[in-house]
Amino acid sequence: MSEPSSLPVAVSADWLREHRDQVVLVDSRWYLDGRSGRDAYRAGHLPGAVFADVDTDLAAPAGPGVGRHPLPSPEDFAEALGRLGVGDSARVVAYDDAGGSVAARLVWMLRALGTPAAFLDGGMRTWTGGLEEGETVPLPVHRTARPWPSELVVDTDTVLTETGEPGDLLVDARAYARFTGERPAPVDARPGHVPGARSAEWTANLDGDGLLAAPEVLRERFASLGADSARTITAYCGSGVTACHDLLALEHAGYAGARLYPGSWSRWGGDDSLPAETGDPRA
Repeated sequence: MSEPSSLPVAVSADWLREHRDQVVLVDSRWYLDGRSGRDAYRAGHLPGAVFADVDTDLAAPAGPGVGRHPLPSPEDFAEALGRLGVGDSARVVAYDDAGGSVAARLVWMLRALGTPAAFLDGGMRTWTGGLEEGETVPLPVHRTARPWPSELVVDTDTVLTETGEPGDLLVDARAYARFTGERPAPVDARPGHVPGARSAEWTANLDGDGLLAAPEVLRERFASLGADSARTITAYCGSGVTACHDLLALEHAGYAGARLYPGSWSRWGGDDSLPAETGDPRA
């Protein structure tokens, strides 16, 4: 069977079994409650999968001016990918146990750089084969550092400038109760959301079976938020992780060029000089 020339944003477990020797398989489990994704990986992972740490491999160090998961430098990301065995010509399938909401971070990062990547639709629960324990040690490879595309990544100043502009759609991928401020997470510096943002919690990208919804369903969803008439679409969340699920869902629905605000609420909400809004005026 020939190697696929590209990948959709999500692939099934059946597809993965058929193409396993054509992709680098990456476990990217991570937990907001502080549990160790690496420990979960060591306890049992898909055969041959390597582990990518969201905090160290897929992010630069956290800080008040950048948020909890700023994008790593191109050089640091290339070094991490090389250690994981992801070379310049690699194709990648990432998975988690959270509906793709964590794996989406690596998938979006790679796709933004032109590397074919997808997440395992439905995550680990869809895998019917056995699991491996311990760690898979990859063979290090060369990976060329590539800059983050400026048209796909925005900073706080850009979001502030665009706030409230009718042609600039800002979507918040966090749970609705965090968006409104009714139930902020312990990691949130303050409740609420960026003024003018629309709630687009990532879980609504899934169908009743926990799989990525059909393109036409997602198209209708994002169109109802104003995507069809938007000049720009930007996604954020708590720290730039689950926002990537919205970005992949937007791509799946046919919306090209949606942008990530990596700092997200951890950057914005942590700066008291920036405005915040609670509730949902559109509810």
